[in-house]
Amino acid sequence: MERDQVIVRTSLVGIGVNVLLAATKAGMGLLANSIAMVLDAVNNLSDALSSIITIVGAKLSAKLPDRKHPMGYGRIEYISALMVAALVLYAGITSAVESVKKIISPEPAEYSVLTLVLLVVAVAAKILLGRYVKKKGEEVHSGALEASGADALSDAILSSSVLACAVVFLLTGWSLEAYVGLVISGFIIKSGVEMMMETLDDILGQRPDAEFTKKIRELIVQEDKVRGAYDLILNNYGPNKNLGSVHIEVPDTMTVEELDPLIRRIQARVLRESGVIMTGIGVYAYNTKDDEAAHIRNRVMETVLNHDWALQVHGFYVDVEKKTMRFDVVMSFEMDPKEGLRQIHEEVRALYPDYRAVVSPDVDVAD
Repeated sequence: MERDQVIVRTSLVGIGVNVLLAATKAGMGLLANSIAMVLDAVNNLSDALSSIITIVGAKLSAKLPDRKHPMGYGRIEYISALMVAALVLYAGITSAVESVKKIISPEPAEYSVLTLVLLVVAVAAKILLGRYVKKKGEEVHSGALEASGADALSDAILSSSVLACAVVFLLTGWSLEAYVGLVISGFIIKSGVEMMMETLDDILGQRPDAEFTKKIRELIVQEDKVRGAYDLILNNYGPNKNLGSVHIEVPDTMTVEELDPLIRRIQARVLRESGVIMTGIGVYAYNTKDDEAAHIRNRVMETVLNHDWALQVHGFYVDVEKKTMRFDVVMSFEMDPKEGLRQIHEEVRALYPDYRAVVSPDVDVAD
């Protein structure tokens, strides 16, 4: 089954369960004059609306690329997840306002055995739904589904608190309705804020998974001629839609005739094994003909890497005849690149005053 079909089918299940729970809890809450139960119903209704938005997002994100959006519509899913988070946050704030009103002007609740039974069923239903939706979300890498699943599991805890409130009232006559409603509101608001922050991270772009980038580099250096893979950048255009670029380090004796099939093999292997489309593969040459170049390289690298903020040196090449060297330095975010370059140039000049060094600063974008 295709990814968007799984998302739609799972979301439809969530809509059906949440609408049924919302209607049941709302009806019982109004009959029992229970603000906590009514707010729990509102929370279930917001979950149903979230699932509807998830379906719309999945359908729109599956659209094929066109002239206006050549990278496709995959990022719409992130926007739909953000809308889900906004709905959850709105439901939480509204619930908090209503709970405070009930604390100021309390009204006694009237629970029954049927109410307790329905709450037990609701808790069980939410646990099963949460596990199901979260599992499906992990299978198809859908952030919206995973968020909905996690939200459903937290809802089970909230429904349990309503159940506990009802039991306490029946045993002692103490009405904790409004206070439990306020606690529920807090959980809903917390969930909405967390979902929103996670989705914003996806929209803004975040550091790729270290294991994933390690796997891509390992695939690249499987080629005999490739000594290293550097400057790996992944651009995400929606779930499972990654475009990448990288620099490979190869001998300075390779010809373009040899490089072309090498690059094509790397692109095919990375796409096959990781699903990433390598749109650009640049080349760094390393010295193979001069022992003095290797000595210079080792000495300069040792000097530069003595700094904590210098994370990596790569793309090192020395032209002994022209007295030039060039290399890239990956700097940590704590270091101002201009200051880092100034220090490196001073140190290299002190080591090799006859050489001209061309140093390029790189950003620590991937592990």
